[in-house]
Amino acid sequence: MNIKKIILLLCNLIIFNAMTAQKHEFLKIPKFNEADLSKPKSLIDENAPAEFLHRSSDFVIDAKTGELHKKFFARIKIYSKEKAEKWLSLEIPLMEVGNKHEYVTLKAITYNIENGKVISTKVSKDSKYKSIEDKNITITKFAFPNVKDGSIIEYQYEIESPFLLSIPEVFIETEIPSVYTEYVLDTPQSILFSMNYSGSINPKYTLSQDDSFYNIPYKTYRFGFENVKGFKTEKFVGNDNNYKTKIKAELNSINFLGRFEQYNLTWDQIMKNLYENSHFGGELGKAKIAKENMPIEVLSAKSLQEKADIIFNFVKNQYTWNKERGIFTSNGIKKLIESKTGNAAEINLLLIAMLREIGIKADPLLISTVNNGIINMAFPSTYNVDFIIAAVETKDGYHLYDATSRQSSCNELPPRDWNQFGILLSKDKAKQLDMINLKPSFKYLTIEAKINENGSISGSYSDKDKGTFAILSKESYDDNADKYKRQYKENFSTNFLEINSKILENGEFESTMKFLEDNLIDKVGKKIIINPMLFLSKNSNEFDQVEQRKYRIDFISPLVKVKKVVLEIPEGYSIEELPKSKKIVTEDKEISYNYVVEQKGNTLEIISTTTVNSADYPKEYYPAFKQIWGVASKTENQVISLIKK
Repeated sequence: MNIKKIILLLCNLIIFNAMTAQKHEFLKIPKFNEADLSKPKSLIDENAPAEFLHRSSDFVIDAKTGELHKKFFARIKIYSKEKAEKWLSLEIPLMEVGNKHEYVTLKAITYNIENGKVISTKVSKDSKYKSIEDKNITITKFAFPNVKDGSIIEYQYEIESPFLLSIPEVFIETEIPSVYTEYVLDTPQSILFSMNYSGSINPKYTLSQDDSFYNIPYKTYRFGFENVKGFKTEKFVGNDNNYKTKIKAELNSINFLGRFEQYNLTWDQIMKNLYENSHFGGELGKAKIAKENMPIEVLSAKSLQEKADIIFNFVKNQYTWNKERGIFTSNGIKKLIESKTGNAAEINLLLIAMLREIGIKADPLLISTVNNGIINMAFPSTYNVDFIIAAVETKDGYHLYDATSRQSSCNELPPRDWNQFGILLSKDKAKQLDMINLKPSFKYLTIEAKINENGSISGSYSDKDKGTFAILSKESYDDNADKYKRQYKENFSTNFLEINSKILENGEFESTMKFLEDNLIDKVGKKIIINPMLFLSKNSNEFDQVEQRKYRIDFISPLVKVKKVVLEIPEGYSIEELPKSKKIVTEDKEISYNYVVEQKGNTLEIISTTTVNSADYPKEYYPAFKQIWGVASKTENQVISLIKK
């Protein structure tokens, strides 16, 4: 097809969409339909626990005041209350900065059929409560009352906001299907936006045109979607939201009430602005504070790499991250040094300032953490990033540091940081820097056990992590130590005793425990039947997806997982037949699995090793993972028979 035909086709499509949108009426909430209460299942997906019958997100900017009005409506049919728990409550975040704040008006209701009549239950004021997310965000929360299988819940609320940049990203795809979803933005032409549309679902109705409200020129954008299927998640995906269809209004410029500001900046312009900002560049420039607090061990270091490691270890061990993200300091580096606690920007900007003070070429790397989504390079903005780490340039490339985690090391970052790339801000240029996690993580699972005369098995179990696995385990342990220890009993259904978790001197994180279990063997006459992998056998294939894989396979880091079982055979018994050893590896040597069995006297030793050489893979690798994980599952479920001599 030549270019003229393509242009003609696109023009016809735009004209057709405009015509259909004009026929379609947006912002018209349908009347409540009693028949929906009797609807037994979704026609889009019969297994869906709930679905949106109607959903609307409407954003209007007042041309006189510049206030942003955010209006939301949703009517949701609940098919299975137990499986639709996420949708049975609502959280509304409200922003407050200085003397400016958002406020909300809300009504919410639950509909049921009781004795042949429609009964409605309103959300009472007493059931609503507020919680403080951080110093700028307060969340209003409530749960819908009287929800049952078959109920319909409905909410409608409006937020009045002085913050033009608080137009939220709206996900067209959610975990449940939607009969109808719409997105509307009406803005004065003196306040310009670009519509950042991403995803695979196309709207049925679209409208983008100049308009006039009360003789004031407006720009209006409308998108309508029908019969949207629920988003199906896949295992080994960092953030599902990166793949969902979504719409985000990006502010370009304001020329309003004597105020002119340009927001569609380049990364170089953003870099310049940040270095001029007192909460960013101003803090980086505090060379005196950096010099006065330099660890004395630096003086005896011989190489720049050694100096960098000394400073990094000093900062990460001396100062505690308060879990506050962001790229601007809150209380400043001086306050961080006094209190020993600060936000991510304060800790890592201090690290960069110290590295620069001793002559190391260190720069801030702006990143978007995994939960925040991937940076949209087409719309440069500080609102697209939420974290700073340090990048040190050497002759062999860049080395990355994040001093907010005491388990991290050079190029060994917390899992939240590994999100494809960041924006490197040197003193004269901004550029994209790819972030590839090359350091493998290690997990060593070790059982030493013996079979007792009464048929029980007792022994010790060790779970030792290194690298990214150690960071994950330590963070989970710090969040809730009791829950972390409880996971062993829940995951393995084994009676563990004396669970002890700690950081080792080399930075590894280890949990050790004892166990006594009497349900791991079967007796058949004079034989003892047992899986020698005990509770470490792979009972399921995590790569069990039936549908074709859609998204990349993300492991966060390369990995090596070793399971070792040393099992003492009871006196007077012999092994009828040893399990078969097994080895499987892909042609490119990227993925491998090895299972080795060896008998040493009355002791049986089994070691299984799984190796994955890269942090992530294209979806085309899924069949290889499925095959290898299937082989591992089958191999680790081999049993042996012990025969009494």
